[in-house]
Amino acid sequence: MATRRILLKSGLALPLLPLGLGACSDSTSDTNPYLQANFSPLDVESTVTGLNVIGELPAELNGRFLRNGPNPGADVDPRNYHWFTGAGMVHGLRLREGRAEWYRNRYVGGSGANTNVIGHGGRTMAIVESGGLPQNLSYKLDSLGDNTVIGEGFSAHPKLDPDTGELHAMCYDWANLRDHVRYVVIGSDGELVQEQEIPLPGMPMIHDMSLTKNYAIIYDLPVTLSLLAVGLGSSLPFRWDKEYEPRVGLLPRDGSASEIIWSPLKPNYAYHPMNAYEDADGRVVIDIVRYEKMFEADIQGPFGDSAPRLDRWTIIPHNRKVTEEIVDARGQEFPRIHPSLNGKPYRYGYTVAYEDYGFPAIYKQDMQTGTATEYRFGAGMQGAEPVFVPKEGATAEDAGYLLTYVFDEAAKTSSLLVLDAQDLSRGAVASVPLPVRVPYGFHGNWVPDSVAGPT
Repeated sequence: MATRRILLKSGLALPLLPLGLGACSDSTSDTNPYLQANFSPLDVESTVTGLNVIGELPAELNGRFLRNGPNPGADVDPRNYHWFTGAGMVHGLRLREGRAEWYRNRYVGGSGANTNVIGHGGRTMAIVESGGLPQNLSYKLDSLGDNTVIGEGFSAHPKLDPDTGELHAMCYDWANLRDHVRYVVIGSDGELVQEQEIPLPGMPMIHDMSLTKNYAIIYDLPVTLSLLAVGLGSSLPFRWDKEYEPRVGLLPRDGSASEIIWSPLKPNYAYHPMNAYEDADGRVVIDIVRYEKMFEADIQGPFGDSAPRLDRWTIIPHNRKVTEEIVDARGQEFPRIHPSLNGKPYRYGYTVAYEDYGFPAIYKQDMQTGTATEYRFGAGMQGAEPVFVPKEGATAEDAGYLLTYVFDEAAKTSSLLVLDAQDLSRGAVASVPLPVRVPYGFHGNWVPDSVAGPT
């Protein structure tokens, strides 16, 4: 794909948007849903200034709202394309003192860091699971080269310990590490603190992990490396493996692999835990988005075999017993919580609704009462992962903002949407219309300038 870089001033008339800037390709509409509509890639890198704000952006939001996702080239084979593959493209919107100063999207260099983007240790990094190294990015999202501190591969979802400032990650590398994963801890300064190998009976796809006061949690689930898929040249060589025994492991944070408490589960696959913690009785509670199956019939993406729902798993460590309960059977994905409560008891979580390859609403889950409230984006509008940003000085758990990108199917453009997490019925606190679109992609974060600011 030939990449074009353009500079726009927001608010200008754009009567003929080139493919990728605002239009969506339908050339593969009959063959691969993960290349249609707002799943489809862009073919331009844009810089947009002079952005308008509808409503009032909270002045305390000083930083960048970042997202990362795959952006394959025009020559991709739709029959073999998997949504999880392709060059990464990072999108960023810089907010400062109530203004939206710029939007940028840039291809990520290096070895395929296409899944998430974080700020840590003063750095901005695009990251991916398996063999790809994190890619350091400038404040304005230009690639600066691989971050080699981690070693062999990394994770799509390192977990931040809010008390120590350390990042914890379960790292796998299907091409090189066929019988184990690596548990790594990265200090608040971005340097490697701890590393140990975790032997496994195969090579599962481990997208995420969880952290509690005493445990690092390993999800050893039956989506595993398929040598047949490797031989056939599949872009993502993982398949549903009905013979692989699903289990969850509790690794003592100060212990070794031989001390892992493994507990059996019913067959399932999960990408994203909402949170995990230990209750007053020493049980480990895991709230997680669960699929019945993954990559059995649909080998192009996650949604064809079953829809995601929100479950709770409660583990009694001393007897390895797990209770599995459905919290909310409606389709939903990409859960987020108050970042200071990662690994701790909490009440509220936030997900984006999933319906027929779209994301039409945000659910606010009350995990204590089992009830949920929702905000629907409106007809022809589709959202993305809701990122919770606490209000400065607030004490209430849900006192904060939800940030997400919303895609307008008719205009084929996107907007930043800011909601009041305490009162979704209030509607948008503010929105920032963009003359371009942000594909659904995967994950992102609010990175305040206090974590990784301009240099």
